[in-house]
Amino acid sequence: MILYLHGFRSSPLSFKTSLLARQMNVLGRGDEYTCPQLPASPRAAIELAMSIARLVAPQDLCLIGSSLGGYYATWMAEKIGCRAVLLNPAVHAARDLRTQVGVKTQYHSNQAFEFKAEYIAELEALSVSTITQAQRYFLIAAKGDELLDWREMVAHFPQARQQVIDGSDHGLSDFADYAVQVLAFCGVETGAT
Repeated sequence: MILYLHGFRSSPLSFKTSLLARQMNVLGRGDEYTCPQLPASPRAAIELAMSIARLVAPQDLCLIGSSLGGYYATWMAEKIGCRAVLLNPAVHAARDLRTQVGVKTQYHSNQAFEFKAEYIAELEALSVSTITQAQRYFLIAAKGDELLDWREMVAHFPQARQQVIDGSDHGLSDFADYAVQVLAFCGVETGAT
């Protein structure tokens, strides 16, 4: 099973998750892929994600986390021992999101939500200072990420499988070029070479 954790202000309607959902459906494995709408509260987001993760054995679960979702996926992978693909993941989410307290809108629906000051402490509680079992991780980091520093990502996931992209952007607008590698790491063969 693949559990996709979207980023801050994102949703299950994002380009990357929509592309993966389509590919899984084409392969006849759509029921093995899910991307829930995560609540603004990090604690509530983790509770929701963990409730889904508990439905399968850790060895049968692969997380895909984008940006803030990558921060969540790192914490979850350490807690339950599953694999995780990290797409331009936040490494220092509490630091990076301090400026985002207040009412925001989602990118794909313009739905308003509130990111509360107490959520910073919730993010701090999910910090992973050092990963274990680096072989469980696949990092895709774009040097052109305009929001997060790719060097922090690379340093945070030493010895993990890494794909560092020259250029690109935070949203990985060229994600289609990497989807087959991502699915293969999750144990899904697409037949593509």
